[in-house]
Amino acid sequence: MYPVESINYWLSLGTILLELVTIALAGVFLARRRVRACADIAHSVETWALPLTFVTSLTASALSLFYSEILGFPPCPLCWWQRIFLYPQVILFGFALFTRDRMVALYSMTLSSFGAAVALYHHLLQVLPSGSLPCPAEGTVSCAQRFIFEFGYVTFPMMAFSLFAFLIVLMLFALTATRRVSPPLDR
Repeated sequence: MYPVESINYWLSLGTILLELVTIALAGVFLARRRVRACADIAHSVETWALPLTFVTSLTASALSLFYSEILGFPPCPLCWWQRIFLYPQVILFGFALFTRDRMVALYSMTLSSFGAAVALYHHLLQVLPSGSLPCPAEGTVSCAQRFIFEFGYVTFPMMAFSLFAFLIVLMLFALTATRRVSPPLDR
């Protein structure tokens, strides 16, 4: 029906691309005040940060639902926690786009930090030897079960971790734009 192996391969390849883009953007963010080219790129990223995060979080949410509801991959408890930290961001980014409010970055970075921590723990649970870390599954799907393992490290949790890292980096740019535009608060 659906070529699951091909979908897994292409999503894993997309994850690697997302990781490379995230690393490059983090470098641009750190060098934006010292290198003119990085400052120009940073300005463009600041402009497009909210639309990019909205599209990315919406796509990731839709893909997670596609895998569980259409392809029949049951989410484990840690998968649900990662979804809990991702799904509200679609609404936050949508509302932020509508109101042009870049302060959503603080909320997104908080949710993404917790989501990344859960995803990293989940990834380690799947790649370390069995029994190395406790699994919170109670008679349901085991959190240690790997449905995807491409390129020697890409798993569902690694995809989530990469997504959360990308959102955090983009929100750093959005915060920078907010601080430049917003006047300081009187105290």
